[in-house]
Amino acid sequence: MNRKPNSPEERMTFWEKIYIPEIAKGMGLTLSQMFKPKFTRQYPEEKMQPSPSYRGRPVLVLEEEGERCVACGLCSRVCPALAIEVRAGETDKPKERYPKLFEINMLRCIFCGFCEEVCPEEAIVMSKDYEMIFTSKEDAILGIDKLLVPIAELEPRLEWLRQYK
Repeated sequence: MNRKPNSPEERMTFWEKIYIPEIAKGMGLTLSQMFKPKFTRQYPEEKMQPSPSYRGRPVLVLEEEGERCVACGLCSRVCPALAIEVRAGETDKPKERYPKLFEINMLRCIFCGFCEEVCPEEAIVMSKDYEMIFTSKEDAILGIDKLLVPIAELEPRLEWLRQYK
């Protein structure tokens, strides 16, 4: 009676069962990688220059007239980590609303970029900042004063967003 093999173990050859060819392939790959040039960056001296597509610390865009944010609250609603808190204030200016309170808890932020995608004013963008040091939990909650960044510094990211959005 000719039976078909039921499991992968029954279909394996003798050499596959003892794994020697696979071990030899793995050792060959390791040896080939050992003689390739190394790509090590000496971090504190050599800084990384991220591309415009890099998602670093979220920041608010600061124009000459003031911040772009109109405190719609979409960023706080879409944030999966619940890291953003926005409270609106009213003004007599043409924009009518501004963020009275805008805080991002960087200990909760997962750098997903959803806040950037949902913002109708392009007011919150992911910057190139990747060096963040906090000595306490309170230092990790960034308010408007620490989040506002001039538009000139964020222009490469804004151009990238307009091109690929």
